[in-house]
Amino acid sequence: MTIRVMLVDDQALLRTGFRMVLAAQPDMEVVAEAGDGVQALEVLRSTQVDVILMDVRMPHLDGVEATRRICENGQKEDAPKVLILTTFDLDEYAFSALKAGASGFMLKDVPPGELLAAIRAVHSGDAVVAPSTTRRLLDRFTPMLPATGAESARPELERLTEREREVLLLVAQGLSNGEIAARLVLSEATVKTHVGRILTKLSLRDRVQAVVLAYETGLVRAGGGTGA
Repeated sequence: MTIRVMLVDDQALLRTGFRMVLAAQPDMEVVAEAGDGVQALEVLRSTQVDVILMDVRMPHLDGVEATRRICENGQKEDAPKVLILTTFDLDEYAFSALKAGASGFMLKDVPPGELLAAIRAVHSGDAVVAPSTTRRLLDRFTPMLPATGAESARPELERLTEREREVLLLVAQGLSNGEIAARLVLSEATVKTHVGRILTKLSLRDRVQAVVLAYETGLVRAGGGTGA
C-alpha cells in the first residue's frame, strides 16, 4: 500500500528536499503540498492524504491550529495523521500541536532514514516521539499548562486497573515498551496490550497523548516524578 503524504511548510526549498527523499521510496507518494495551514485545509477537502508533515511556524494559519482542525475529525477512519516537523527542539508550538492531536514530533534536520521510519510508524497508527524526547519536551513545558483539577478532571482514570495505572505512569516517565516489560517482569506483548487498553479506556489517540494526560492530571510531575 502506498502512503499518501502531504507536505505543509512555508519554505518551498524544504518541501523540495522532503519531496526528493520521499519520491525515492516505493511505498510513498507526495500527493499534495501547501505553504500554510489555510492552504492545507483547502487542499484536504479534495485530496486523500494518509500522513501530513506539518511545520508549526507559518503565516495565515500556523501548524498548531491547522493540526487541531484536522484532528477534530480524528475519529474518522480515513482522517490523516499529522507528524510535526520543527526547527527547534523542545518547541512550545510543537508541544501544543501534540496536545491538539498530532501523532508525533521530529526535528527538520532528522536523518532521512528516521524520517521515513517515522512516516511509516505514524501511518500504522503508532506515535513517533522517542520516549526521551517526550520526557524532555514535557519536563520543560508542563509548567506552562493551565492548572486543572488534577485527577478529578478526568474521572475516566478510575476505569484503569492497578496494573494499567502502573503502566501509564511508566509510559509517562519516558520508558519504552521493552523497558516497561523489564521493570514489571512482563512480556512486551503484554505491555503493548495494556497500553492499548489504556488508550481505549481514556479515549486517547496514541501514547503521546497518554503522556500529556498523565502530566496534565498530576499523575506525573515535570522532572519525571509521580504525583502520587
